[in-house]
Amino acid sequence: MDTPPTVVDYPTPRGSDKIWAILCHLSGCISLPFILPLIVYLALRHESNYVADNAREALNFHISLLIYSVVLLITVIGIALLWVVGIAYVVLAIVATIKASEGGCYRYPLTIRFVK
Repeated sequence: MDTPPTVVDYPTPRGSDKIWAILCHLSGCISLPFILPLIVYLALRHESNYVADNAREALNFHISLLIYSVVLLITVIGIALLWVVGIAYVVLAIVATIKASEGGCYRYPLTIRFVK
C-alpha cells in the first residue's frame, strides 16, 4: 500500500484559490475549525481541485484532532499531554499554510481521512 505524498503540487492556482486554501488551514486560529473548511469544500469542490484538496485535508485534520483530544481528555495522563496536541496543531497548520501559499497541498501526518 502506497502512502500519499506529504505535499501535492498543482498547476498555478487561479484567482482567490490560494486565499481559500490558506483560510481553511488557519480556520482553527479564527475559531472556525470545522465550519470554514466544510463550507469551502462543499462550495468549491467542483470548481478547483486545489481548493477542494486543501479544504478536505484541513477538515480531516480538525476532525482527527478533535478525536485525539477527546481520547486524551478521557485518560488521566492524556490530560497532561494535551498541550502537545495544541503545539502540534499550531506547527502543522503553519506548515500546511506555507505549502498552500506555494501552490501545494500538505498531507497532515496521523490524520484519519474521513472526507475523501
